[in-house]
Amino acid sequence: MPQPENRNLPDTTALSRSPVRFFLLNFVLSVPFWLLAATTGLQLRPGLPVSSLAFVCPGMAAAILVYKESKGAGVSELLKRALDFSRTRAKAWYVPVALLMPVVTVLTYGLMRLMGMPILGPQFSPLAALAMFLAFCLTALGEELGWSGYVIDPLQERWNAQKASILVGIVWAIWHFVPLMQGHRSTTWIAWWSLYTVALRVLIVWLYNNTGRSVLAATLFHAFSNISSVTYSSYYDPRITGLIVAFLAAIVILVWGPRALVRMKDA
Repeated sequence: MPQPENRNLPDTTALSRSPVRFFLLNFVLSVPFWLLAATTGLQLRPGLPVSSLAFVCPGMAAAILVYKESKGAGVSELLKRALDFSRTRAKAWYVPVALLMPVVTVLTYGLMRLMGMPILGPQFSPLAALAMFLAFCLTALGEELGWSGYVIDPLQERWNAQKASILVGIVWAIWHFVPLMQGHRSTTWIAWWSLYTVALRVLIVWLYNNTGRSVLAATLFHAFSNISSVTYSSYYDPRITGLIVAFLAAIVILVWGPRALVRMKDA
């Protein structure tokens, strides 16, 4: 893997941000969506309650807090990070961004076959999958403007990349609990999915840091993870996928180091 560029330093303004305020505001903004689903029972599709529209909340929380910190100019800079491809000098990092989660899906499929578990075919045509991917890019951006664009940098600077990514992953998982329960997921399913989600956040932070702290890279990887699990939902098993992703996260921490998740002396 190529060496990351020296754009791993966060904006100095990020160091003064309060992760606690961001987390609390994100949950508060999500409450109306949770109540809407609870009172109406509306679903965007089977298993996907209307409360899933809360994907806008992390980005909204980030924009509100940035506006308080630096007014409209700060919000403009935050939104520009949605297309911050230029931050990444080593473009080869977009290979794992695009391919890592499809590979995980293939591994899940292979393990399920070896275990004799029932497997159906893909749930969408290629054209429908493309449309879903574009939709997932939008929903992932709504989240990553907050998780990656706002809160991860101050946490990394105060602790380290490993601890910061695990903390954000835990909060990220808990934030999904209400929609998952409204989608009638079992407690066991949610527990294994939570392992997957925390480990996935480690991978997102790893890619984010090695692409010059690119929100675009984090967004695309997030979207690829969603489309992989939804398009092939007949063999998405959070027990298997969660263990695979947790194993990959452990390798990343071991090889790239927990401090910055980059192999760079001054990262």
